[in-house]
Amino acid sequence: MKMHFCIPVSQQRPDALGGRYTLYSVYLDGFLFCRVRYSQLHRWNEQLRRVFGDCLPPFPPKYYLAMTTSMANERRDQLERYLQNVTVDPNMLRSDVFVDFLKLVQLDTFSITTKKASLDIFLPNGRSIQVEILTSDTAERVLEVVSHKTGLCRELLGYFGLFLIQFSKEGKFSVMKKLADFELPYVSLRSSEVENCKVGLRKWYLDPSLDSMLMDCRAAVNLIYMQAIQDIQKEWAKPTQAQRQKLEALQREDNQTKFLELSQEVRHYGYVQLDPCTCDYPEPGCGAVLSVGNNEISCCVTLPDNQTRDIIFQMNRVKCWQVTFLGTLLDMDGAQQTLNQNLELRFQYSEESRWQWFVIYTRQAFLLSSCLKKMISEKMVKLAAENPEMQIEVPEQGRSKKYHVQQSQKDYSSFLPRTSKIMIAEVDCVLGTIEEEGL
Repeated sequence: MKMHFCIPVSQQRPDALGGRYTLYSVYLDGFLFCRVRYSQLHRWNEQLRRVFGDCLPPFPPKYYLAMTTSMANERRDQLERYLQNVTVDPNMLRSDVFVDFLKLVQLDTFSITTKKASLDIFLPNGRSIQVEILTSDTAERVLEVVSHKTGLCRELLGYFGLFLIQFSKEGKFSVMKKLADFELPYVSLRSSEVENCKVGLRKWYLDPSLDSMLMDCRAAVNLIYMQAIQDIQKEWAKPTQAQRQKLEALQREDNQTKFLELSQEVRHYGYVQLDPCTCDYPEPGCGAVLSVGNNEISCCVTLPDNQTRDIIFQMNRVKCWQVTFLGTLLDMDGAQQTLNQNLELRFQYSEESRWQWFVIYTRQAFLLSSCLKKMISEKMVKLAAENPEMQIEVPEQGRSKKYHVQQSQKDYSSFLPRTSKIMIAEVDCVLGTIEEEGL
């Protein structure tokens, strides 16, 4: 599945010979990932092509004459599509030529050199462990270091991830994004403009039944037990009063296995809850709290008369979705670090035998999109296990898994384009759209 790369900003910079070049600001999941020139991406594409041949997506051609504004806009759009499409192949994602280039541009963009460093990784119980890493270590490598320190079985690393998490003084927290395997956690944390942001370790699956895959590893059980307690305390998971009393008794006994078994029955257990946001259903401007997991989007909507209404959107009735940045980038000297303001996610949903678009306005739109992709991926793996005749390809933790899939599976490839343009001084800003297609 495609990753959330976008290039909403490009800037003209003077070069050493008195000419000018274009610097592209590349965002991943709404956070500034790097700034690169076309020539850097062109060389990278040639290196990838020597390894992977013609399976790469098309790369924008060189222009030997001055580009017009429309040509420059077209090139930026083409580069954006290239970055999205080149990440579809899981074998490419794990290749040295892919990872080494992205490590280099991340370090260069934020003027960070490779050196030894300490990084605090926050656990679901509020405590942290300090790991010794290199500033150039990827999230995949840092997770391996964390697993060694915690005793987490290496074969279970795919069930966990490193996240950027914002903590508030009131004790609340917001999951901002999951760090991609090739991201550099030290750099992402240092470069983030999000206040009180930390790197946290959390499980990364949205099918609660997958807990069963971890029960033979003591460290894994301990981690998901801590997260279950945290989710209940933060009211992400919502037990009944009777369930709460039983869970508290099991917690006093430190009976982790029974606690997790009972948690499976708790409403929204294993879900990711987003910050309060707004939506356009059942009418525009309604407040909403979204919980995502177990193949559904659960919305608690506050109506204009302050009454609340619970609405469930089942993933098997979602055809497609898109994330759109609606705002402007105001920093003239350089692109701002995040796109978390004025984001929307709209999805097409089958209701009463017709397709309808629903819109959610949330700064966590990219995280929500990642959760939707994760649920689809988990569902496809489960379907494939139940039906050996299906054939699909599901990238999990950078490894390609092939299954057989019938042609009657739902189509997720249709989208509505919503791209407009705005000029800001020398910064040419596109209100870009990230589209999920070809799932």
